[in-house]
Amino acid sequence: MLCDMCGNPGKLFKTIVEGTELSVCQECSRFGKVISVIEPSAAKPSAKTESEEPETEIMDILVEDYAEKIRKKRESLGLNQEEFAKKLNEKESVVQKIESGHFEPPIGLAKKISRILQIKLVEEYEERHEKQPRPKVEGFTLGDFIKIKEK
Repeated sequence: MLCDMCGNPGKLFKTIVEGTELSVCQECSRFGKVISVIEPSAAKPSAKTESEEPETEIMDILVEDYAEKIRKKRESLGLNQEEFAKKLNEKESVVQKIESGHFEPPIGLAKKISRILQIKLVEEYEERHEKQPRPKVEGFTLGDFIKIKEK
């Protein structure tokens, strides 16, 4: 059986913590008033692990030489930066920064530029995430409901 507060297995105590009766380990029992010791049952839960197949994530990324591709294609079409900015419905300074490589356009804008110039600026990238094996447990612990703010 697992502690309702921290999730650790072991000997549990029926304890009243802030008006709520919980089954907690010896360490967590110090946060409340111990009522009784919980005797372990004869049947132990089996610890099954999740599927070990890696999860894949497909995302769009901008090609590395986007600035040069945009500038060359715009010039080959005979457009100056001002005309191109009007077609994009963006400021001319945005086009200047993109072409100089000082500003990486968001994926939405990159796709818009790709459509207008008929070049490929966005490519799909597949990333695989290995799942960490975790034993499956019955029920929830208080730790499952706590949100920790990161600095």
